Amino acid sequence: MSKLNDLSRSLVALEQHATLIAVIEMGQSSWLVAGIVPGIERNPLKKLAPDQDGLLRILHRWRKEAVQTGCTIKRIVVAYEAGRDGFWLARWLRAREIEAYVIHPSSIPVSREHRRAKTDRLDTELLKRAFLGWLRGEPKHCTMAAIPTVEDEDARRPSRERESLVGERTRIINRLKANLARLGIRGFRPNLTLASSRLEAVRTPEGAAVPTNTLAELRRDMARLRFVKQQIKEIEAARAKRLGGSKAQRHAMVHLLTRVVGVGVETADMLVQEVFLRNIRDRKALARYAGLTGAPDESGQKRRERGLAKAGNARVRRGMIQLAWGHLVHQKDSALSEWYRRRTSDAHAGTRKTMIVALARKLLIALWRLVTTGDITAGLLLRPTAR
Repeated sequence: MSKLNDLSRSLVALEQHATLIAVIEMGQSSWLVAGIVPGIERNPLKKLAPDQDGLLRILHRWRKEAVQTGCTIKRIVVAYEAGRDGFWLARWLRAREIEAYVIHPSSIPVSREHRRAKTDRLDTELLKRAFLGWLRGEPKHCTMAAIPTVEDEDARRPSRERESLVGERTRIINRLKANLARLGIRGFRPNLTLASSRLEAVRTPEGAAVPTNTLAELRRDMARLRFVKQQIKEIEAARAKRLGGSKAQRHAMVHLLTRVVGVGVETADMLVQEVFLRNIRDRKALARYAGLTGAPDESGQKRRERGLAKAGNARVRRGMIQLAWGHLVHQKDSALSEWYRRRTSDAHAGTRKTMIVALARKLLIALWRLVTTGDITAGLLLRPTAR
């Protein structure tokens, strides 16, 4: 049975003789537009510079050519693969009464030849074949991505920027420690506030001071570290101000998640912006989006698991696995923790590693139900609401 938000197939009947179909192979320097125009035997192909107005002129010209052959065009549908350009073009086309879709690149079937030919023209043929099957309502041809609003995309930026800055902070600290270890200096903590002023007093095991060029490099790295830490503080302060002064649905979800013992505001904000505000069909779709489903390899008598599919949102997957380990510490009496302990009673490290992914999947579903339906998993500890 088809669901209302099922993006794996079109729920609108296709009248191919009254529908102009176009796909776009998008590159940084040019776009290649391929079309299926009713009443025209040839399949037009047009290369143009990245220009949305030029694309619109091409679509209108093809519609005019179809009308001249006696066809009545009721729909213009356009699709392209998700990539560097994001969703802006789809929103722009929809604002001009053109149906626009964004295809998941990994859902396009491709040849498994060792060295298959790959050109923009051949890619447009693959896109047309998959898109046409999707429009006909046939399953497994391709899957469309949900097109977010500008506001939804912008709301995800602070959390993603903070994640990038935290990674940059870790890289700088590791580089500082590696530079000091090269001289035999250990125990120095470059992430401390006064670390820069203490560099002059640092000595190597031979009793010598840090060499001049190395000292200058360390100071520059520490200046970068201070700048990155300041930016992280600014993002966190802006988030606290935003959460404290708004009663929007997204902020209410964050407040509810932070009541769960073991869930911090950063994790709660990430889960709400990346997952819980999306129109998730069911718990299976939720697990697939997070990339917490398996990748079975079954053929004949062979039965094995190749580990995580890792086809979903990597940020959510990493965050949930970390949250699952923390859940075992902060929520020892919950039903999920008891389930994990029963399943890992054999004390094998491999079993614990495998089952923590299953726990992360179950925990994600439990948190999703908490913020969408108010259903609280048995034994889940919640902090009291602030008065």
